[in-house]
Amino acid sequence: MKMISDEKMWSIKAMTIEEKANRIITDIRGEKGTNPIRMFKSIAQKDYISIHGPEHHVLDGACLLMAFHNAGGNIDIDEGLQKLLYEGLRMPGAMCGLWGICGAITSIGAALSIIDGTGPLSVDGTWGNHMGFTSSAIGELGRINGPRCCKRDAMIAFKHGTLYVNQHYGVHLEYEEQTCEFSAQNQQCIRERCPFYEDK
Repeated sequence: MKMISDEKMWSIKAMTIEEKANRIITDIRGEKGTNPIRMFKSIAQKDYISIHGPEHHVLDGACLLMAFHNAGGNIDIDEGLQKLLYEGLRMPGAMCGLWGICGAITSIGAALSIIDGTGPLSVDGTWGNHMGFTSSAIGELGRINGPRCCKRDAMIAFKHGTLYVNQHYGVHLEYEEQTCEFSAQNQQCIRERCPFYEDK
């Protein structure tokens, strides 16, 4: 585990959510491959990403968009990432506990809406299809129960989001069963109750 100087740690803690989100968009452009979870883990290991926090509302959807683009998906990736940045920054922190909907899942939902060009008045079926994605993912989170974990919630969101993409867009995103690399950093880790707990 790399050590971070006190000065650098202070600088990281002083970063605003907007600064973190813009850094995510910059860093995600360098990610290769079609596995959004590997992208997520690569970026989430960076010192400016907190174990929990609203930066995940940008990070998660950005990973799905980048993997979709790398897989040959039909998207203007620069425009898509900017739209995702805007939508992610509109999602408040702690919405999982305060609103009953997880920001990781809504971030992936925003990415799907960007891919399809879906809006509140869409009648092409994507409006309902996206609701199906969110309901399946949030249902699994509900069965696991809290407290929140932005890493666990992201894994669930990617599991359902990857399946959705592979079923709907004629591209293939990689998915593999994962174990969590972040539990030691999470003071509220639910350990054996989590499907991704490393020592299970």
